[in-house]
Amino acid sequence: MTELLLEPFRYEFMVRGMIAAVLVGFVCATVGTYVVLKGMAFYGTALAHTILPGVAVGYMVGGGERRHLFWWGMIAALASAISIGAISQKAKIKEDTAIGIIFAGMFALGIAIISTVRNYSVDLTHFLFGDILGVSNYDLVLIVVFSSVILFTVFLFYKEFLVVIFDPVLATTLRIPAKLIEYLLFILIAMAIVVSLQTVGIALMVAMLVTPSATAYLLAKRFSRMMAISILIAVVSGVLGLYISYYVQISSGAAIVLVATASFLVVWSVRMITAFVIRQAG
Repeated sequence: MTELLLEPFRYEFMVRGMIAAVLVGFVCATVGTYVVLKGMAFYGTALAHTILPGVAVGYMVGGGERRHLFWWGMIAALASAISIGAISQKAKIKEDTAIGIIFAGMFALGIAIISTVRNYSVDLTHFLFGDILGVSNYDLVLIVVFSSVILFTVFLFYKEFLVVIFDPVLATTLRIPAKLIEYLLFILIAMAIVVSLQTVGIALMVAMLVTPSATAYLLAKRFSRMMAISILIAVVSGVLGLYISYYVQISSGAAIVLVATASFLVVWSVRMITAFVIRQAG
């Protein structure tokens, strides 16, 4: 058993991948707690896809170098997050409508740009479905830096985020700049998505934002406990998924998401069975 656990760590790429999986799980679960409670799953899905044009432009500008893809993806994500907030507030239309507009437009732009590149299939596929085993030292530094920024910001505005999500009226009474806090939350989600880009990819990104937190929501009634359980599930999913991908030879990003999904299904099934037994006993 010890040999099975330690064998993957003989390779540097597995060590870097494991560190990345833990950090990404921690960040996604932290931000994802707010996403689930505020009902922003569609926003997370849309934002994950709006970075596609940034990735495509980065690929063209940098000749396929991954560091360019990260930065251009970050620019696209932040621009999309700010645009969604601005359109929904200034144009006086519902937020989901603004999300749909930006989502469709940016995704179409990404496809249009990609279609002009002949040899994109292999390199950009990694960013659609993840390539955690390809994480370099430079990528790891970026993940550590941006993860620290996200976690520090959440710690700094923990109470403000909580009040804005649960009681917007109280936020106004306490003179908390609710719109500014919402913008900040949008930006944090955008950053978390780009940080997680290489780990699980654009296509699977929303699962890491939503699934661990949704599972924790079924297990906890207090917000702080929900966030802690969500982080635990996300980190364990990352580590266990990476082990499974190593020994079963499947996509690492897919394995991580499948473990997180399995944990949700188990918890949900147990709750359903327990509720049924209680009803029958009553």
